[in-house]
Amino acid sequence: MANNLFMAPMAGVTDCIFRSMVARHGAGLTFSEMVSAKSLVYGNKNTHRLLENDGVRPWAVQFFGHEPQIMHDAIAGLGADHPFDIVNINMGCPMPKIVNNGDGAALMKNPVLVGQMVEAAIRASSRPVTVKIRLGFTPATKNYIDVARAAQESGAALVIVHGRTRDQYYTGDANWDEISSVKAALKIPVIGNGDIFVPEDALHRLKTSGCNGIMIARGGMGNPWLFSRTLAALETGELPPPPSDEAIIETALAHLNEVAARRGRIEEMRKHLSWYTKGMKGSADARRQINGATDVGQMAGILRGMLSGG
Repeated sequence: MANNLFMAPMAGVTDCIFRSMVARHGAGLTFSEMVSAKSLVYGNKNTHRLLENDGVRPWAVQFFGHEPQIMHDAIAGLGADHPFDIVNINMGCPMPKIVNNGDGAALMKNPVLVGQMVEAAIRASSRPVTVKIRLGFTPATKNYIDVARAAQESGAALVIVHGRTRDQYYTGDANWDEISSVKAALKIPVIGNGDIFVPEDALHRLKTSGCNGIMIARGGMGNPWLFSRTLAALETGELPPPPSDEAIIETALAHLNEVAARRGRIEEMRKHLSWYTKGMKGSADARRQINGATDVGQMAGILRGMLSGG
């Protein structure tokens, strides 16, 4: 890895085009959207789109599931030649449709199963196996140390900790004191995740948490400069200014055009363009217009109009 700033896996966000954008701004490791181990085993064609990559290396594929044998078969089925570098097992997704099937954060309830999942993944692949966990399922059942140790003892190469319980979803503040306690308890690297929205957040957490790196999630949506500005500050001691509106629009247009050229559909760009332009003058009106746009030319015109004030 080029550095210790990771772009988090996010369903519906971190496709190959998005990963390319943040990698160009310095993200040291990117992750696929969540890939269902069961869907891979049963040959779901839509699942394979999640495994597309644009040559960005290194990158990790994040799998979700709760059956060790299915996890093994899904990873083994991709083969040693498939172009990804790291296996990550999702043990933190809080969404009901994931948790109700026993996947994602539901695994936090069962440290023994956590270990079995890691062991199954290791048997399937020579790639490093990592996990992403939360602090626990509920505030009353926090067991992050037990889960992290189970992963370590079963051979995990690295643990990523999101500093919230499942019940919190993405509300409240991430608890970095508890993330730090995981780092203190383990021998393998620990990456902290939660509430990194500006470079100052990243710099502070890298300095104070003891973690080996940080993972950026929502803060990176529409803001790849979070990586480049943080890296520059780490290298030079000086924080570069935020990007100009012109630079933001130029990047948003490049993203839009890439999606249009490769996918032929632009609906997914509505959320991305909203993230890029958040806080810019006229962004609320532009967002309304973008949500009603039906082709790439309309969207591009709306973006350019934000610079001209029209």
